[in-house]
Formats: sequence, structure tokens, C-alpha cells
Amino acid sequence: MNASESVGSAQAVVRDEPASPSVKRHWRGLLLAFVVSFAVAGIGSFFTVLDDWYFQLKQPPWKPPDAAFGLIWSVIFSLCAISAWLGWHACRSGKERWQWVGLWALNAFCNVFWSVIYFKWHRPDWSLVELLFLWQSIFILIVFIYPRHRLAAWLIVPYGMWVTTAGLLNLATISLNGPFT
Repeated sequence: MNASESVGSAQAVVRDEPASPSVKRHWRGLLLAFVVSFAVAGIGSFFTVLDDWYFQLKQPPWKPPDAAFGLIWSVIFSLCAISAWLGWHACRSGKERWQWVGLWALNAFCNVFWSVIYFKWHRPDWSLVELLFLWQSIFILIVFIYPRHRLAAWLIVPYGMWVTTAGLLNLATISLNGPFT
């Protein structure tokens, strides 16, 4: 192998993982990703009403304090914004980009709808069923973007882990308080 062949091989290896977009060059897109991500968080927060019904629920002893949820969700929504932005730039066509946006929109709907079911409708039993759809939407996001940008996929993993934890908390709430009507 001569020098030009080895340079060509090195470039081929680098191309397997797309270069991350420059923040300086694409800051508006990153800002938009954060605005959309935190708009979804805000809508979900609007439906997360900690009222008398919520405070009367028996909670498992391992439940994090209520104040921790805002911090945890802020980190998760930040990671999701970065993932969405990286994934947008890693998609190779307009069709792929809109599929990526559509998957995030589906996930946003599932995320917000869980809060509606649990906190507004007071139905932890139904929200546990809906959680399966939320979890699937997270899994689909990871599977879709992983071949295009591995870091974008890995940034979604904490979200999936937290939703899994929330699911266990949801299940514990049902077992300690059910049945719900």
C-alpha cells in the first residue's frame, strides 16, 4: 500500500461516523432544537399538576424527591436537543431528515400524553400502558439514528433509562394505590 492509498483508507474510516456539525456554523439549528425540546418539556410540565390527589398517593421509599424530577428532565431534554441536532445533520437526505423530525414529534406526543393520563386524568394504570408506546418511540429513535450518528443515538439512552425508571415508579404507584377508577 502506498501513501496515497493509506490516506484514502483513513478517510474512508473517518467517513463511517459523520463529522459533528460545527456549533459556530449551525448555532441557529442547535438553538431551535433546544427551543423545541424545552417547549415539549413545558407542555408536559403544564399537565404535570401536583395536587391533593398526587400527594395522597402512597409512594415507594426509593422514589426520588419531587424537586429532583425537574433537574433530571432538564438534563434529558438537553441531551435530546443535542441528539436531534446531530441527527438532523447526519441524515443524508431531506426524506431522512423529515423522518427524524417525525419520530421526534411522535415521541413528544407520547411524552406529553403520559403526563395527561397520569396527572390530569389521575390514571396511573392507563399511563403505564401508554408508557410502553413512549418507550417504543425512544427505542425507534435510537435504532433510526444509530447507523447515521452513534453519539446522537447514545445521547438518547439516558432518556430511555429514565423512562424505564419512571415506569417502575408508575408500576409501584399502581400496586400501592390501585385500583384506579
